Amino acid sequence: MIADDCKLSNVVAPKPGGSAYRSISLGINHFLCLRRNAGAFRSGAVAGRGAAVWSRCAIAALLLFWGTACAPLSGPGDTQSAVTVAALSTEHRTDPLGIDASTPRLSWQLRSSRRGVMQSAYQIRVAGSLENLGGNGTLLWDSGKQASTESVLQPYAGPALRSGQRYWWQVRVWDEQGQASAWSEPAFWEMGLLAPADWTAQWIEPAPAPDSSKDYTPPLLRKEFRLHGRLRSARAYVTSHGLYELYLNGHRVGKDVLTPGWTSYDRRLSYQVYDVTDLLAEGANAAGAVLADGWYRGSLVDSRNHYGSTLGLLLQLHLQYEDGSEETVVSDASWKSSTGPIRMSEIYLGETYDARLEKAGWSSPGYDDRDWSGVSVAAGSGETLVAEAGAPVRRHEELKPVRIFRTPSGETVADMGQNMVGWVRLRVQGPAGTVVRLRHAEVLDAAGNLYTENLRSATQEIRYTLSGQGVETYEPHFTYQGFRYVAVDGYPGTLTPDSLTGVVLYADMQQTGSFETSDALLNQLQHNILWSEKGNFLAVPTDCPQRDERLGWTGDAEVFAPTAAFNLDVSRFYASWLADLAVDQHPDGSLAWVIPDIPRVPKKLPVMGAAGWGDATTIVPWTLYQAYGDTGMLAAQYPSMARWVDYERAQAGERLIWSGGFQFGDWLDFGSEERHRQGATATDLISTAYLAHSASIVAQAAAVLGKQDEAARYTRLFEQVRLAFRRQFVKPDGQVGAGTQAAYVLALDFDLLPEELRAPAAQRLAQSVKQAGHLTTGFLGTPHLLQVLSRYGQLDTAYQLLLRRDFPSWLYPVTRGATTIWERWDGIKPDGSFQTAEMNSFNHYAYGAVGEWMYQNIAGIQLDPAQPGYRHILLQPQPGGGLSSAAARLDTPYGELESAWSDQGGSRTLKLRIPPNSRASLHLPGTAANAVREGGRDILVGDPGLLGLRADAAGMTLDLGSGQYEFSYPVPASPAAAPGAAP
Repeated sequence: MIADDCKLSNVVAPKPGGSAYRSISLGINHFLCLRRNAGAFRSGAVAGRGAAVWSRCAIAALLLFWGTACAPLSGPGDTQSAVTVAALSTEHRTDPLGIDASTPRLSWQLRSSRRGVMQSAYQIRVAGSLENLGGNGTLLWDSGKQASTESVLQPYAGPALRSGQRYWWQVRVWDEQGQASAWSEPAFWEMGLLAPADWTAQWIEPAPAPDSSKDYTPPLLRKEFRLHGRLRSARAYVTSHGLYELYLNGHRVGKDVLTPGWTSYDRRLSYQVYDVTDLLAEGANAAGAVLADGWYRGSLVDSRNHYGSTLGLLLQLHLQYEDGSEETVVSDASWKSSTGPIRMSEIYLGETYDARLEKAGWSSPGYDDRDWSGVSVAAGSGETLVAEAGAPVRRHEELKPVRIFRTPSGETVADMGQNMVGWVRLRVQGPAGTVVRLRHAEVLDAAGNLYTENLRSATQEIRYTLSGQGVETYEPHFTYQGFRYVAVDGYPGTLTPDSLTGVVLYADMQQTGSFETSDALLNQLQHNILWSEKGNFLAVPTDCPQRDERLGWTGDAEVFAPTAAFNLDVSRFYASWLADLAVDQHPDGSLAWVIPDIPRVPKKLPVMGAAGWGDATTIVPWTLYQAYGDTGMLAAQYPSMARWVDYERAQAGERLIWSGGFQFGDWLDFGSEERHRQGATATDLISTAYLAHSASIVAQAAAVLGKQDEAARYTRLFEQVRLAFRRQFVKPDGQVGAGTQAAYVLALDFDLLPEELRAPAAQRLAQSVKQAGHLTTGFLGTPHLLQVLSRYGQLDTAYQLLLRRDFPSWLYPVTRGATTIWERWDGIKPDGSFQTAEMNSFNHYAYGAVGEWMYQNIAGIQLDPAQPGYRHILLQPQPGGGLSSAAARLDTPYGELESAWSDQGGSRTLKLRIPPNSRASLHLPGTAANAVREGGRDILVGDPGLLGLRADAAGMTLDLGSGQYEFSYPVPASPAAAPGAAP
């Protein structure tokens, strides 16, 4: 076996301007390495072609000396390297408008086609204008050359930042050879309004205020104003009580919809910032806004007016003229109000629109508003206002009907081909007063008719009354629907695919991951997971997007977070939701089941403090930290995390067993009776397991943040609860609790069993699966099931569960035509009947948490907890289940990561891409080093990018630098890990 210190980096040829002394040292080190390993090479312990390999090593070392002789004896210079810098971002955003972080954090990525690229230093420069950024301009801050490999979330360290100011910045880096890159292309960030005193606008409300219990008509607000010169720039700072759309001179402002989103309005109300320079002109101008109930005062659960009973607008236009003067136009008593064509628009109910009532030109200058009413100025404070930190909702894909048909009941129905979330754009022409009605549903019943019983009281219906003025195009404004099928009633003429367009809505998140295999059903499962994530990641992570619920259920968000971070960039989306979680947390540390916590809802149960659900407080921040390496987010959430664990500890009492009170348990596990949806696993076992798990997470978070005393305290708590768990629930033969699959899964995944009982418990779990022939887990057990099986040597069993097609399984809904993840294993039963309509969503991402296992095990992309954010990547594909290929891609904070394998004729090809400034360890179980080739030749200590090799009886591990690789080797006889292997 090759010695561990025989590093491939030691035979990189010297570069111009590099250190000759270093190269001589590396050459000597390599000859010593050859001498130490000569016996291994000659004996064939590492390679069957030992002599040839040894010769190649010797030649590589000689080349080092030869290159050194030709190189100047000089220290590292600043000659320009082949590395470039790209993808600049500030606080996880590209060129953001309106941030309120007093110390913004800056990130960038390196680009290079060569292998082994690492940053050794960086330099950031910041200026108040683009002109001052380069050349001899006046800089606001210059970091100087910083010897650091860090390129993610580096804090600005210049002078204090000012409200509304734009800051331009660039970065350059030095690579591992000490060569400098060119400066990056400029990027910018712009500050929001940093202090309450910066707000001079007033809250305004329609006058007289309508009766909010009866009148759901969205009001219109308008004001005209004049510009007294040529504009240099203009910004709109805007938010509302309720939802808003803002218009300037007849043009819609921004791409966002359903603004300002849904936050804990009483404590955190987001405002948006828009560059409106191009929408304004010298002379007369007009501003207009439409308000609607939204989550603020609309129907939620079974009542209204949760945050308030009156809609309101807060708008501040900041104008900068070419001559250097400034002006503000604000919401105040001078505005006017009326109503318009939107007669009703509600989250659950849909929208009613009468085009005959449109007020042409109402948001443009010169409109006659003499019959409009005034507005009332309302009390308000800027203390709860925060700049938009999350991901606003936007339009994304557009879908056309794949077929239009008549149902047995006589309805005309369009099939969009995909269970989607958003609305339908209607194109229609007909007589004035014609009413077109759109009804939305996820599925058809067994007879082929629209099935809407599972919507409960959410009608999600659109009613559009034509104006009769030629071809009319309409989209809803302040509602959204979850649907695949649209029943169309009253359409004048023949309905065609051109009449309807499905507009898909979800938060503004980049797709970061993709996953594909040789199995078409498995690919459809990944598709379904992704579309359920899109559909439920609107303003907050909801459980479902169609029925009269659509709430930020903590348990769903917790179990799905790792998968979510593979598919989409959820860094901002989850961070904003976690900020609401922290402010909604109760003083005793308990947490509501849903976040935002809805105020003034009649509480039928003590809706707080449930294990697995409340543990989103700890698990989601830790998941985000591992995925993005964001210690700032972790530090912001840490007090909330610690309070939750302290609450759990208090509930557990002296015995450290959390029992009593309402718990969800392993919600909706297989075989759960409707009257007992908590499942078969004892809830005190689950609750105590989660207490231990969260204590462990908080201990790790404290260590990351340098809180050593707290790390020690929570580590002790974890160990004490683990001992209590063993005494209460673990038998000497390894049985856990009543022997349910969920009991074994949680005990093993949360590291609660003694070493000697792990293998027996894992064997019992596998035996339970084999006896049942399927999984029996629910919301909490299922996300960990395959992870535990594969971790403890039961890879074949894990694949059998994943690829099972009969009910219950992940692929059963796929065989029934599902295009999203179902809430129930048998949402549609094998006989075609439905599960209970009370709880039967067909777009419910929780069981899609299996996606994490697919990325991590089939494609082999895993995080290194010691170096989060994919700074160091663990690669270990574990093919199985009869798959012949798999490929996954992930945009990491450092760049694009790829892992793709394919089997053919007994040989496996593995293609990898590792982003610059990161490294990876590739583990190939059951594979000998002498059987592996890279780029068509034997792997060799000394090849570019290959930093080290370790081999033992279990297989081999290669340490890799950045770059692209193609390995080939015989398919191992068994890819499984050793049975009962420890974590």
